[in-house]
Amino acid sequence: MTIPDLLALPKAELHLHIEGTLEPEMVFALAERNGISLPFDSVDELRERLEFTDLQSFLDLYFACSIVLRTRADFADLARAYLARAHAQGVRHVEMFFDPQAHTSRGVAVDTVIDGLRDALAEANLEWGITGGLILCFLRDLPVEKALETLESVAHRAGDLIGVGLDSTEVGYPPELFERVYRRARELGLHAVAHAGEEGGPEYVWPALEVLGIERLDHGIRSLEDPALVEALRERQIPLTVCPLSTVRLRGVDTMAEHPLPRMLDAGLLVTVNSDDPSYFGGYIGDNYVAVQQAFDFDLSTMVMLAGNSVTASFASDERKAELRGEIAAWSAAQGA
Repeated sequence: MTIPDLLALPKAELHLHIEGTLEPEMVFALAERNGISLPFDSVDELRERLEFTDLQSFLDLYFACSIVLRTRADFADLARAYLARAHAQGVRHVEMFFDPQAHTSRGVAVDTVIDGLRDALAEANLEWGITGGLILCFLRDLPVEKALETLESVAHRAGDLIGVGLDSTEVGYPPELFERVYRRARELGLHAVAHAGEEGGPEYVWPALEVLGIERLDHGIRSLEDPALVEALRERQIPLTVCPLSTVRLRGVDTMAEHPLPRMLDAGLLVTVNSDDPSYFGGYIGDNYVAVQQAFDFDLSTMVMLAGNSVTASFASDERKAELRGEIAAWSAAQGA
């Protein structure tokens, strides 16, 4: 199986932080456009900082770069660049995370963020047929009241969103703190996902399931530490959106060969492969597919299954899912599978 084959494999991306697609060159271009001074002297210096010891060291750089995003055009340009790369790597549907609190805290209106991202999504739909939308994520290390305020500020635009999520520093900020926020999100008709089981253990995943009522678990790799949790995830077919290159880069595991993806599949879990913050972690979604295939010597049917899982786990309509499955089947047939 060649690398171009896996890049062309039709797929959905369900765990993608749009701010995490901010490439160093764009950081400097937007800084110049907006008259912003950066704590880095050059693109090369910024690239040298893309080595992390843990989640927090990544987040520090992530938020330092995000300050260049100010206008509707900035957010549109950011998403447009990601969507072009995603299209080249087989993405047909994307459910894009964004962190409004990282921007409203700097005086950027949440409508500016949403409008810019939606501009790019609309263009990608017209040009490439990519479908999807936006998932608003709350920064869990900020007060819950701020999350509620953020949600209420976009309540009138709930129809412009797919759902809500929970990200940023995990340990010390258990999901149950956000029960009121998720209850309100459900009242607004929004889907619910959350990061859990990345830094934190199973004790962070259980309340995400039982208290927040999530429909999809982001990361969740440490769920394997609790057999009862694995059984619950398997029985309920709760999708897990793993991000292999991210997990290696953030030292969740030392090497790709140690990633628990094969064990998760063997346990009957509904696992999908995604890129997380690709400009920081060394690869977009197709690169993640290539990395896991090479690390585990997965056969073609396994890679096709992972792509199919991404469709099953998405919040796309039944009609759109059928279309996407048809594209995957056609690609598989063309490979002689």
